[in-house]
This record gives sequence, structure tokens and C-alpha cells, in this order.
Amino acid sequence: MALIFYILLTILSVAASIPAAILFIECIKGLTQQATPVAADVGRVRPFRVAVLMPAHDEAQGITDAIRAVLGQLQFDDRLLVVADNCTDETAAVARAAGAEVIERQDTHRRGKGYALDFGVRWLEKSPPDVTIIIDADCIAQPGSIARLAGACMASGRPTQALYLMHAPAGSRLSVRIAEFAWLIKNKLRPLGSLAMGWPCQLMGTGMAFPWAIIQNAPLATGHLVEDMQLGLDLAKAGTPPLFCPQALVTSTFPTDTAGVKSQRTRWEHGHLSVLTTVGPAMIWQALKTRNMYLFAMALDLMVPPLAALVLALAALVTVNTAWWLATGSALPLAISILAAGLVVVGVSIAWAREGRQIVSLGEMLALPWYVVAKIPVYIRLFTKRQVEWVRTKRD
Repeated sequence: MALIFYILLTILSVAASIPAAILFIECIKGLTQQATPVAADVGRVRPFRVAVLMPAHDEAQGITDAIRAVLGQLQFDDRLLVVADNCTDETAAVARAAGAEVIERQDTHRRGKGYALDFGVRWLEKSPPDVTIIIDADCIAQPGSIARLAGACMASGRPTQALYLMHAPAGSRLSVRIAEFAWLIKNKLRPLGSLAMGWPCQLMGTGMAFPWAIIQNAPLATGHLVEDMQLGLDLAKAGTPPLFCPQALVTSTFPTDTAGVKSQRTRWEHGHLSVLTTVGPAMIWQALKTRNMYLFAMALDLMVPPLAALVLALAALVTVNTAWWLATGSALPLAISILAAGLVVVGVSIAWAREGRQIVSLGEMLALPWYVVAKIPVYIRLFTKRQVEWVRTKRD
């Protein structure tokens, strides 16, 4: 029995060290890269047509800013299509008043962003563009981003993901600013590291560009919690893995409403962990079997859980392995788990020193363990009350 337990602890420690090593390598490689600042479009006419697709559910309050940011970057033959999906407010009217083309969808049984996107793509089939760019209704496409993103997409013939950053509003409490720092690691440093290694990146839900032939046939009509992540894996499986374009920038802000932050984080993390456990291992096996190295790289990246979940898992392993070492004198599982934890600590610390100082101070970083502990109920609900349906984030 002791031998079986020893083997199990060793296997678990080795398994946990893999995502820790991937996180460390991506962060370090990402810190050697620079996301080129977005320059304004100087007016060069694009020889292809762009359609920006903007799904919106009850976004009347903030959609005007998102529309204006896009319209200022479009050419005369481009278009912006807003899909007002199952709205109970004035989203459609506000979007039309702001200058967007608007279609409305009502279907209480097929709810979720994926269904709205599919509805919009089917509408665009009447006059298909060369490139379709998806921008969420609560996001701002920074000047020049549409041109850069569309150009990279056309040049590569692949789905292309912009740099997507979320910022904590001024005066936000510490937990929101820590979330901003964790977001920067996930959406900037790690994709930059993947780009440096020639890997594809995960799709992030907004700031995504697709050649028309790809988006027209993509499996969009789904209520999956992280439809973007699943779509990226499906496209990599089909031979068109997403490409990261850090020169294009899309931004948004975290909601200051406590319930909004909680529901948003729960949806993201439950969705990620669900895909990680149900899809990740199968993707790795399929990638090895078909020798699809792009898919293999994306699957490895996918196997890195949310930062708080990874830290909690490693802390639990170190604790159990310490008890095992004290009881039996067997140090191998403990040594492996400490090495894995060390990689995460070093990678995050270097990321903070280079990119996170302006977000979270050194003194505030000492509160990071409390932030991680506070996430435990989120992961408990993964097993007791998993979020399986898309729910709009409550905003301010």
C-alpha cells in the first residue's frame, strides 16, 4: 500500500510540474518579446473588405463607445454588424443611433455568445467580406488595431488574435488589481512566449480575425462557457491554428460590481477547467498520433490551469508530500513538487518585476496567498454546483 501511495504521489507531482514548467517558459520567453505599440492607421486603402461582428446582450449602457472605436477605423466598403442577442434593453436602438448596422435575435432556448456569432455570420453570407473581426460590445479596439489585425489575418490565412487586456478601474480593490496582473500574464506574456517559440495561441473571445472561408464553416453555434477556447482548438485540429498579433490591441475593464466580477471569473475558470479536463488529454493524444505539432503546442498551453488553481494544487501537493517525507523519509515526490512550485513563483515574480509593478505594489503582492485562498469556493463549486450555462456579466 505504501508503494502504491508513493507511486501515486510521484505521478501527481510530475503531472503538476508540466503546467508549471510551461507557465515558466512562456513567461520568460514572453518577457524577451515586445508588443509593438499600436500606431494609428495612416489611411492606406486595404485591398480587401472587412466586416466587424459585434455580439451584444443588454449592452445599451456602454456599446456606443465600442461602436465609435470601430467605425473610426473602417474603410468605405467595410461594415460593422451588431447582433443584439436576446436583449431586454435598448441595445439595438442605441447601436443604430451610433451608426452600426443592427440585426436582432430572440431565442431563449439557444442562449450564448456562440449562437449570436453564428447568427451574424449567416447574415454576412449575403455579402461576405474577406475578413471577419469579432469585437465584444464592452471592448475598445485601439486606433490602428482593425487594420493591423485584418492585415495579419490576410497575410497568414489563419485566424488571428489581437492582444486583449483588461484593466482594473481607478480605485479598484486589491483583488481586482491582482486579477488584472494575472490577466496580463495569461493574455500577454504567455501568448508572446508562444509566439517567440513559433507556437499558436488560444483565442480570447474578442479581437479575433478570421478569413471568411474559415469563419463561414466554423462550429460557432454552441452555448459553451469558453466558446473561444474551444473554437481555437477546433481550428487547430483542422489545420488552421490561431496566430497572435500583439501589434493590435483591444481593451476592456473589469466590472467594479462584486457580483459581476464573481460571475465573470467563475464562468471563465469553470469553462477553462472543464475544457482542460475533458478535452486537453484527448487533444494531446490526437496531436501526437497525427503529428500535428501546432495542436500539440496549443494542447500543452491549454493544460496550464488558471493561476490560482495551479498555485492551490501545488500548495496541496507540497503539503501532502511533506507529510509523506516526514513519515517515510522518501523525498522524491516532495522534491518534484517544490521544484514545480519554485518555477511558478520565479516566473510570476519576474513577470511582476518587469510588467506588474504599476498594477500591484510589492507590499500588496504579499497578499497574493489570500487572493488564492479566496478562490477555493470557486473551485469547490466546480464539483458541487458547476456553472454550465452562459450568463452575462453584471456590469456597473
